Amino acid sequence: CRQALRSTAGPEVDFARAEREHQLYVGVLRGKLGLQVLELPADESLPDCVFVEDVAVVCEETALLTRPGAPSRRKEVEAMKRVLESLNLNIVEMVDENATLDGGDVLFTGREFFVGLSRRTNQRGAEILADTFKDYAVSTVPVHDSLHLKSFCSMAGPNLIAIGSSEAAQKALKTMQQMSDHRYDKLTVPDDAAANCIYLNIPSKGHVLLHRAPEEYPESAKVFEKLKDHMLIPIANTELEKVDGSLTCCSVLINKSSEL
Repeated sequence: CRQALRSTAGPEVDFARAEREHQLYVGVLRGKLGLQVLELPADESLPDCVFVEDVAVVCEETALLTRPGAPSRRKEVEAMKRVLESLNLNIVEMVDENATLDGGDVLFTGREFFVGLSRRTNQRGAEILADTFKDYAVSTVPVHDSLHLKSFCSMAGPNLIAIGSSEAAQKALKTMQQMSDHRYDKLTVPDDAAANCIYLNIPSKGHVLLHRAPEEYPESAKVFEKLKDHMLIPIANTELEKVDGSLTCCSVLINKSSEL
């Protein structure tokens, strides 16, 4: 709790509560939604290792192991590599020492990638991602005033980008719209942090959206409630947010049936 990276000083993480919130998150994915969940072992020497999204980008049968922008996080890749190899994915490793890439800066829309150029992700990292996923267009988006691109946006549906209301978020959205040949629908929420949600299309359940709980962001929760075609599942993330964690940070979604 004390050694995890954080962009701003603030209240200490309540470890017991963080653990409960994380167990509920895993419980929703496994129990409520019936997904197969692989949990990586915790590593006390890596205080940010709960944020697994940053160390791998998985699309179809290929997994790109990233080179996180924070040097203290680079050893996290080793555990992720082992588990992705066990799933028989095509593994690509980012070995260029000039490259940095955090998965939190990678937004895959289903049609293309947007990569945030932030304090954690640079142009070379984005180029390696483009080389890895050649079937998709890759556009870069400058990220200011936030840790990652997905600190203020995410996919909330097949063609729907959830976006925060801040000037920085809206500016980034405008850049994405200008870069893309495709027109996306947008869902604007008052709180940037609440714009990070998890969209899933599950055959037996249809459109599913995990979003921040009403007790955390009541006005943003009201906006999500307008999505009548979605199964909406509120998830609290109060504690991990203190160390820059969002809902997408804590899982890597892999569209692959596997006997785990």
